[in-house]
Amino acid sequence: MNKSEIKETKNCPKCGLEDGQMKNGSNRSGTQRMLCRHCKKSYTLEPKRNAYSEETRALALKIYYSGNSGRGVGKVLGMSKANVYNWIKKTTQNLKPNYHILELDEMYWFVGKKPKTQTRENTYIMTMVSRLPRQIVGFDVAFDKSSERIQAIVNNAPEAKNYCTDGWTGYVDVIYPGRHIRNAHNKNDIFTVEGVNADLRGSTANSLQTPKIFQCGQLYF
Repeated sequence: MNKSEIKETKNCPKCGLEDGQMKNGSNRSGTQRMLCRHCKKSYTLEPKRNAYSEETRALALKIYYSGNSGRGVGKVLGMSKANVYNWIKKTTQNLKPNYHILELDEMYWFVGKKPKTQTRENTYIMTMVSRLPRQIVGFDVAFDKSSERIQAIVNNAPEAKNYCTDGWTGYVDVIYPGRHIRNAHNKNDIFTVEGVNADLRGSTANSLQTPKIFQCGQLYF
């Protein structure tokens, strides 16, 4: 038997044979990798489980729904943002859409190069987000953030009891089906949309183009 072969080992997960199982280096965690000489299957001898506890998942979701972005939650807890998004998707699948509160906000982006205007803004991304479930229910991408464009977003979105915005005067001219809550001095009522926009900024910066998120239908963040 070859020196690299081991006598006490599990059967190959593919062909089921016990003999002919050879050492094949180690993975990043230091766990022994094996190679079957018969079917050439490569596998881990004793895979380590890196699953997060239910307490960690609950904490991540709590931080996220407090208004933080998925990227921010990942940094705080020292985990991949992909884990956070996967947990969010699983929990929102069981949520019944109940749009009591919708939040609106806008951010700007640069196309090609920064303009020479005083504010250096040339493209606006306007979003409407429900607080629960945390979901984009309306958006627009344009070179201006006029009240008419915002009115179109409101008209095409589900009706809600409360519409929360920041203190920009353009929101005052919009007609809302419910109560308009204008946060002129703080952002206490628009923390959800602020967190969503933080994720959009990150995805836009990484792709250097308009996020693919705007090409989808119902989206959860």
